[in-house]
Amino acid sequence: MTLSAPAEASVPQQLQPNGLRLLAALEAMADVGAQPDGSICRRGFSPEDRQGRELLGQWLIEAGLSVRVDAAGNLIARREGLDPGLPALVTGSHLDTVPTGGRYDGTLGVIAGLEVLRCLQDSRYPLRHPLELVVFADEESTMVGCKGMTGVASADPSDYATSNGESIERNLAHIGGDWAHLAGACRPDHAIAAFLELHVEQGGVLEQRGHDIGVVEGVVGQRRFTIRAQGQANHAGTTPMNQRQDALVAAAQVVLAVQQLALEQPGDPVGTVGKLEVWPNAANVVPGEVVLSVDLRDLSGDVLSSMEQQLRRRLQEIEAASGCRLSIEPQFEVKPTPADPRLMHTIAACAAELGYSASPLPSRASHDAQEMGRRWPMGMIFVPSHRGLSHSAAEYTSLEQCLAGTAVLLASLLRLDQDLNAA
Repeated sequence: MTLSAPAEASVPQQLQPNGLRLLAALEAMADVGAQPDGSICRRGFSPEDRQGRELLGQWLIEAGLSVRVDAAGNLIARREGLDPGLPALVTGSHLDTVPTGGRYDGTLGVIAGLEVLRCLQDSRYPLRHPLELVVFADEESTMVGCKGMTGVASADPSDYATSNGESIERNLAHIGGDWAHLAGACRPDHAIAAFLELHVEQGGVLEQRGHDIGVVEGVVGQRRFTIRAQGQANHAGTTPMNQRQDALVAAAQVVLAVQQLALEQPGDPVGTVGKLEVWPNAANVVPGEVVLSVDLRDLSGDVLSSMEQQLRRRLQEIEAASGCRLSIEPQFEVKPTPADPRLMHTIAACAAELGYSASPLPSRASHDAQEMGRRWPMGMIFVPSHRGLSHSAAEYTSLEQCLAGTAVLLASLLRLDQDLNAA
């Protein structure tokens, strides 16, 4: 179903995003950490990550904005509003990447926020609320930035598996953070009015629908498990089929069960077995043990609970039929974060006003918005990803699509500035 809303007052002409400036910033940032295969590598806390943050900070200072780094390593630019008593409107994303990342994941949300601020600064357009752009620290790994800002970051350094193997204390120091005062990064409830994040979809739904803008309904919850199938390793030639306890056959039934239970649930949940380890993993041996991962995701906590219950029942059935012992161990659980309905309506209304087609969809990947939305009203704007590809050199979103997302972000922030009441 396409989202639409009645057209309201247009964005002032002087506040139209500058496409050439947006493209130049995206290309300049893509040069930081560029790899021979066309991918981008700016791992969190790495020299390339620091270079990207420094480049952005330079642009923000040149635009006349105040810039600081909080204890959690978040780079924060702020433009003051007319009413110093109002909480800030906040936008942003991340600049760090996976080892072979693309040029849009995270980066587009940051560069679009920069373009919004540049538009406002150039036109001297006043907002009632302060406006902040946040570059969250290490989104792809520890998520220490958004967790620090929302007050849920662990105080135990051993809980942080950093991509470079260095301690979180040393890594935060590299980017101007301060582990000893990490709790100080937590913002009070009254400091933020709303958080908006523009991001590439990282999937192919919008392209398949032919829509310009995705109005994100929320970030899905996740439940991840390790399942162990224990049978009996035996000679592949001398063991009759009806006398086998083949752990891989049992595991294969688990894989199919995960697929089926996701297809049978209401809504559009997903279930994935992404990792299998087989022992002894020899061509002439009946497998005696298999360990596999199960990843379940959906916007509804109730659906996730139902999927888990059905999975456990199916494991009991497979165990009885196969003669293999099946055990399940939870690895972690992340609760869903719904988007704020008012922010969803604002995004849809602004997209319609600007002439862009839009439709609702969930985010099945984690984002900084997932943590921010647990504390403050949150909205996300998606733009299409060509062929649904992300985390690779093939990641691509056209300039027109990037510009559309930036225009909707700007219009949404302007509307929220007028519509949201003081805290």
